[in-house]
Amino acid sequence: MPISKNKIKFIRSLEQKKVRREERVFLAEGPKLTADLLGHLRCRYLAATDDWLASHNTIEADEIDTATIDEIARASLLKTPQDVIAIFDQREEKTDITVIEKQLCLALDDVQDPGNLGTIIRIADWFGIEHIFCSTNTVDVYSPKVVQATMGALSRVHLHYVSLTELIGKLNKNVPIYGTLLDGTNIYTQELSTTGLIVMGNEGNGITAEVRQLINRKLYIPNYPEGRDTSESLNVAIATAVTCAEFRRRK
Repeated sequence: MPISKNKIKFIRSLEQKKVRREERVFLAEGPKLTADLLGHLRCRYLAATDDWLASHNTIEADEIDTATIDEIARASLLKTPQDVIAIFDQREEKTDITVIEKQLCLALDDVQDPGNLGTIIRIADWFGIEHIFCSTNTVDVYSPKVVQATMGALSRVHLHYVSLTELIGKLNKNVPIYGTLLDGTNIYTQELSTTGLIVMGNEGNGITAEVRQLINRKLYIPNYPEGRDTSESLNVAIATAVTCAEFRRRK
């Protein structure tokens, strides 16, 4: 059956953080993203074209509607609607900080741009980083723009919203806490660990003063050639990619 008016209204309301938080669900659109999430998280509702449904005949969802592209467009938050739209349960995360002592993890200190967060989640997924610890002021991972930007990596990377100062304060003092700072040591000459926490800061202000005080391994990504006039800084997602790539190259 086609998507009802009430369902369209509810789907579009998921653009609001308040509604997502109350309902504990989020919106996903498009074949790649939806397919990656199916099987990892409970699907409350799915609407798709006949062709898409015909090629995915083992879908597990509480409710499924057959819809035209025009019907999906009325519910979609995208400029170019695709042939499937779905509502998933948010993951119930259990925060275990001991993973930081066993593997490499990321921490995001007030990252605000949805595209940056989504890209960072994809980067973490690519480099085998399974846990990201976000400050409470970091953009909501279930914002539709973030979800779309993850391209399905959200199904494999776990995000935890915590006080970063409290989190780091609870860690063993021997745990490496890395941060990218202008007064850091060249990342290409610094000794790097296979475990610990890599802190990335806000797009405009970098890492907050409170968190900066807790960093015990300061890193710097040098420009090339050294001393040349260049941009003030790298985009936080790009800096995350460069940093993660260097850590994994050493491994």
